[in-house]
Amino acid sequence: MAARRLACSLLSRSRAACSPSLSRSVFGGDRIHGSASGVPRGLTTATAIEEPIQPPVQVNHTQLLINGQFVDSASGRTFPTLDPRTGELIAHVAEGDVEDVNRAVIAARKAFDGGPWPKMTGYQRSCILYRFADLIEKHNDEIAALETWDNGKPYEQAAKAEIPTLARLMRYYAGWADKIHGLIVPADSPHHVQVLHEPIGVAGQIIPWNFPLLMFAWKVGPALACGNTIVLKTAEQTPLSALLVSKLFHEAGLPDGVLNVISGFGPTAGAALASHMDVDKLAFTGSTDTGKIVLELAARSNLKPVTLELGGKSPIIVMDDADIDQAVEVAHFALFFNQGQCCCAGSRTFVHERVYDEFVEKSKARALKRVVGDPFRKGVEQGPQIDEEQFSKILHYIKSGVDSGATLVTGGDRIGSKGYYIQPTIFSDVEDEMKIAKEEIFGPVQSILKFKDVNEVIQRANTTRYGLAAGVFTHNLNAANTFMRALRAGTVWINCYDVFDAAIPFGGYKMSGNGREKGIDSLKNYLQVKAVVTPLKNPAWL
Repeated sequence: MAARRLACSLLSRSRAACSPSLSRSVFGGDRIHGSASGVPRGLTTATAIEEPIQPPVQVNHTQLLINGQFVDSASGRTFPTLDPRTGELIAHVAEGDVEDVNRAVIAARKAFDGGPWPKMTGYQRSCILYRFADLIEKHNDEIAALETWDNGKPYEQAAKAEIPTLARLMRYYAGWADKIHGLIVPADSPHHVQVLHEPIGVAGQIIPWNFPLLMFAWKVGPALACGNTIVLKTAEQTPLSALLVSKLFHEAGLPDGVLNVISGFGPTAGAALASHMDVDKLAFTGSTDTGKIVLELAARSNLKPVTLELGGKSPIIVMDDADIDQAVEVAHFALFFNQGQCCCAGSRTFVHERVYDEFVEKSKARALKRVVGDPFRKGVEQGPQIDEEQFSKILHYIKSGVDSGATLVTGGDRIGSKGYYIQPTIFSDVEDEMKIAKEEIFGPVQSILKFKDVNEVIQRANTTRYGLAAGVFTHNLNAANTFMRALRAGTVWINCYDVFDAAIPFGGYKMSGNGREKGIDSLKNYLQVKAVVTPLKNPAWL
C-alpha cells in the first residue's frame, strides 16, 4: 500500500512538454522590462502587473464526458481550475475518481466490442475526423481563448499556431484512416500467409498541461484513425479545452463511447486508468519520474503496452562558424517559447569559446526585449507559468544557479505581485555539474556553457539521462553530419529548432521515453499485428 500511495502521489505531479510545430512569426513587439536587480528607472514593467484582460470566452463544459454525455462525477466532487495570470478561480470542474474511470472504460469497451467505430470502414472514420478538423477551424478563436485563459500561453500563439496545428494534425490522421493495411507474406511451404494490422482496443491516455490540445491531437488522432476507443485523462491544471473540443468531435459524428474524457488527479483518476485491467494500451506524456510509476502500474495490472513521452534536458551546440545572430534568436526561442514549459526546450546551450562572449551579450539583449505580460495582450511573447508550484520550483532553480556560482546575466526574479510571471533569465559560466545544467527546470531559464572542440561537446551533450532533442548551429557540413549521428537524441535540428510537422516522428532516447508520437510511427502504438496462415492445395504459385 505504501508503494501504491507513493505511485499515486507522483502521478499527481504529471506534466510534460512537447513543443508544437509553431512559427516565431506569430509573435511581435519589443519592450524593455525588468532585470535581475529590478525594473530600470524610467521604464515600466511588462504588462503582467496591469489589470488582466477579460477573456473573450465563456466556460460551458465542466463535467466529465462519458458515453457521449456530460455528467457529474460519481462522488459529486469538483476542483477549481485557476487563471495563472492571477491565481483566481476560472471554474469548478468535476473531479473524476476510480468509479468514473470504471464508467468510462465500460463505455469505451462497449463502443469497441459492439459499437460501430472499429466496424466502420477507414473512409467513414476519416470523414468524421475531417469534419472535426473543420469544426476546429470554425471555432478557432473560442478554443484559443479558453486555452490561453486556463494555461497562460499567449493568445496569439494559441490562435495563430496551436489551434491551426491541431486541425492540421487531425487531417493528417484522417488521411491515414483508410490506408492502414497489412501484408501478404511469402512462405517456404504451400501456405497463404496474411499479416493483419488490427486496432488494439481501449486506449488509456494521460496528457499534460503545457500543450493540452496538441497533446490531445497527438494521442487521440492516431488512436481513432486505427479504430480504437479512448479514455483520456486531462491534466488537473488545464481541464477545460479538451472538454470543449470533445463536444465538437461529437458534433462531427463521433459515436457515443468512442472518446471519453475524465478530469481529475493522478492519485485517483490517473492511477486508476494506468492500472485498469480492461484498458488495452496506455499512452502518457509527462515527467520521467512519473513515467516510471505509470509503467509500473501498467505492468502490475494486465501488462498493457505503454508509450511514454517524457522529460528532457536538450543541448544546443553553437559552433564558431555559425551565424551568431541566427543562433542567438533560435536558441532564445528554443528555451523561452511557451514560458520555457517544453520538454524539448534547448536548456543547455553549449557555445564555442571563440564566440562565447558575443553570444552571451547578444542573448542578454534579446532577453531584455522579450515582452512578458497578460497573454491576451497583443504582442506579448511570454505569459505566466502554469501555477504556483511550478512558479516556486523555477525560482528555486534560479537561486540554485546563483548559489552554485553561475553568473546571473539578466532576470532572476518574478514580475509584479500577482500571478505567476517570471523574468526571462540567463546564466553564463554554467558548469556541467550544476543543478541548472543537469535537471529539467521547465521554465524561462537559459544556461549557457562554454566548449573548445567537437569531441568534447559531443561527450558533454550526451552526458545526461535524457535524450529527447538537440540543436546544432554550424555551416560545416562535415561537422553537422558528425553531430547528427553522434548526439543521442530522438530529434536533431540543424540550424533550426522546434520545427515540427504532422509527419515527423517525435520521441526520446534513454529516459526521455519510448515509442514515437506523430507520423506513421504513431500508428504502430495503436495496432496489433496478427499472422493468419492457411494451407494452399495445388497452388498456382507460392
